[in-house]
Amino acid sequence: MGLLLFYTHLTSYSHCIYYRYMAKTMINVKTDKEVKNNARRLAEDLGISLSDVINVSLRNFIRTREIRISNVPHMTPELENLLGVIEHDIKTGKNLSGSLETTREVRRHLDSL
Repeated sequence: MGLLLFYTHLTSYSHCIYYRYMAKTMINVKTDKEVKNNARRLAEDLGISLSDVINVSLRNFIRTREIRISNVPHMTPELENLLGVIEHDIKTGKNLSGSLETTREVRRHLDSL
């Protein structure tokens, strides 16, 4: 009976791996070797894989339905909205702490929240 339970567990685990594997697909992309190596190194510096970088880019493309090709940086609509909230808070004096220069001032401010 113990063997049967182990076999059942192993079989269901194998199916889980099989289905998870089948949910993925491969995309082959041609790029310059230097571009690939630079992107891979940068991704590793950030603690992610090059595959993660490409997946994030694809998801962003699906979500925003746009591709920006520019040498001028652009903010995402989400960041623009967040900055709008921050600018409003600054104008109305909300969620601001003022200048804190010492550790003691920081602790006092945090304790008062």
